[in-house]
Amino acid sequence: MVLTESDSELARGDAAPAFDLPGVDGRTHSLEEFSGEDALLVVFTCNHCPYAQAKFDLLNDVAAEYDDCAVVGINPNDAEAYPEDSFEAMAEFVEDGRVAYDVYLRDETQEVARAYGAVCTPDPFLFRREADGDSDGGDSAAGADGRFELAYHGRLDDALNPDDEPEHVYIRDAIDAVLAGEPVPHDDLPSQGCSIKWLE
Repeated sequence: MVLTESDSELARGDAAPAFDLPGVDGRTHSLEEFSGEDALLVVFTCNHCPYAQAKFDLLNDVAAEYDDCAVVGINPNDAEAYPEDSFEAMAEFVEDGRVAYDVYLRDETQEVARAYGAVCTPDPFLFRREADGDSDGGDSAAGADGRFELAYHGRLDDALNPDDEPEHVYIRDAIDAVLAGEPVPHDDLPSQGCSIKWLE
């Protein structure tokens, strides 16, 4: 395991890169299908990393609590080198309830992770949906209702180690602000976790 801090080139206000990825539910999911949501939390994560595992419950709770914010987990890890991150293992995590995001997707080519500039697991990106007329366009859209723009990229809470108990959950503050149409009150604090297992 290599401990890594996130450092994406995406800045607040940048459009969400498009994706079209298979989910463990047997369907292919794209950015556009979430266009009816006011907020979108894309988290690059995996099965085997203890830092990612430590945030399963929080992400499951967020997915259950917020009707207007979709939680999309994306696993980009090299599954040949790390079989625990295979598509089949991802499906097992969903079936037994360890993972209960809105969707859990497989980024086998790692092209989506590279487009977002993700570097670790977990690496969360929170987007707000901009209404038509508020956007300056771009090649990454969220459908007819507007595009998603980055509102916050950073750690989910202040528990930096897997065994730590968080005292403050930043992502809830960030989602609440986005849903209220307000700026996120936190700086983009780097997320911390295992490095993404890139293909050779």
